Amino acid sequence: MNSAPSSAAPALMLDEAALHAAATTHLEEGAVTPAFSQHRDDIVRLLNDALATELVCVLRYKRHHFTAHGLASPAIAAEFMVHAGEEAAHADLIARRIVQLGGEPDFSPDTLLARSHAQYDTASDLQAMVRANLVAERIAVEAYRQMIALIGDKDPTTKRMLEGILADEEEHADELRDLLEN
Repeated sequence: MNSAPSSAAPALMLDEAALHAAATTHLEEGAVTPAFSQHRDDIVRLLNDALATELVCVLRYKRHHFTAHGLASPAIAAEFMVHAGEEAAHADLIARRIVQLGGEPDFSPDTLLARSHAQYDTASDLQAMVRANLVAERIAVEAYRQMIALIGDKDPTTKRMLEGILADEEEHADELRDLLEN
């Protein structure tokens, strides 16, 4: 004999009053609702450091693109320019997200290197350039993994953005590794 449970599980329901309160207070904050605001400053700081890293990577890749020489340099220099463009696109995504969070993207050249996780590089040897870029990509991979773990469910939109950037950085690292092996 099948017997129905004596009490049904409570239905999953949103708190309509809390929704209305969160939506109608501090309208100047845009998408940032009160529940999110406690983590916003930390997330903006993390994103500004990531922005600095991406900008330094753009500069390093462009320098390497224009200064690469040797028999293998045309193909590798072209790859450096592709990576520079993708890093610039990451910087744009990050800057846009900082603004969405009510922050100010920090493009100051005075503090760029100090805030960047990766280094600038002035190598003149093609293999040294590839190696420096691979190290920088591996730093970016680890930095984004740590940021994703830190942010967790505190900001799902930023987390998804960072996961997409992380996938690109992993691809860059694999491509650079392949260049080192050739």
